[in-house]
Amino acid sequence: MVTQVMSLTRSGLADFVIQRATAVILAAYTFCLLGFFLGTTPVTYESLTTFFWSTPMQLFSTLAALSIAGHAWVGMWTIGTDYLRPAHIGGAATVVRVSYQMICMLVLFVYMVWSLQLIWQF
Repeated sequence: MVTQVMSLTRSGLADFVIQRATAVILAAYTFCLLGFFLGTTPVTYESLTTFFWSTPMQLFSTLAALSIAGHAWVGMWTIGTDYLRPAHIGGAATVVRVSYQMICMLVLFVYMVWSLQLIWQF
């Protein structure tokens, strides 16, 4: 039996809903970007800065970055709890799994700080 050390919500249903909701947000963001790049206006530096520095696009980009982090966390947590267990790696499974999850959280934190700096230019 795997004990939940660091689940996002401690509920499989909530994690499932988060995974699906973030996937929908990321799909919408992808279609938004495709619409811009495949649109009728030529892509220039000015059009890119106007598009990405508009407040609605900054908010949507922030939502997309948060969605990537949430989606990744649920996926990586699931991988950790499915494959980093005593049956696969022995008695040190809990230490390995917690270390793995802490590294994942650190990487996601760095990603979020970096993406927010890029989006909001602070």
